[in-house]
Amino acid sequence: MSTPAHLPADAAPPRSKVTDQLVEANERYAEGFSDPGMDARPVLQVAVVACMDARLDLHAALGLQLGDCHTIRNAGGVVTDDVIRSLTISQRALGTRSVILIHHTNCGLESLTEDFRHELEDEVGQRPAWAVEAFRDVEQDVRQSMQRVRTSPFLLHRDDVRGFVFDVTSGLLREIDPEADPAA
Repeated sequence: MSTPAHLPADAAPPRSKVTDQLVEANERYAEGFSDPGMDARPVLQVAVVACMDARLDLHAALGLQLGDCHTIRNAGGVVTDDVIRSLTISQRALGTRSVILIHHTNCGLESLTEDFRHELEDEVGQRPAWAVEAFRDVEQDVRQSMQRVRTSPFLLHRDDVRGFVFDVTSGLLREIDPEADPAA
């Protein structure tokens, strides 16, 4: 672990005030918390894969309650090897049968390229093992993610996979046809 040059080696890093606020909020939450007695298996047998964007309140947007679904989030809501890992565990160990993919308008990945990895390598001296998964066409990226789920040999349930684009200005979902020709 490296220490910033301006701190003595034995000095603790500065505490995050935001993290402190969140921990305090958790303490208030825990005061009124009671074990809901739920199982880890989602009630609706659905897994939702979505972007980590802070503008997406998935539970509110989909009318979900605690315990209804598994939620898997990452930059772009892209189906990566780690998402397949999570979906495989969700299906095989915890009973989910449906997969909903949600990308969104004005995604930060639309402004990045794979050059981001090269810039990181130049800065830190090591190339990341992961791909950026940047894209220009959100609908085509949803189709690609649907295809990755539908062709994964690890998943038991690949027939109920649907993809959507969430509009960050209206809050509406737009379903993406997996068979649509992107060139048309």
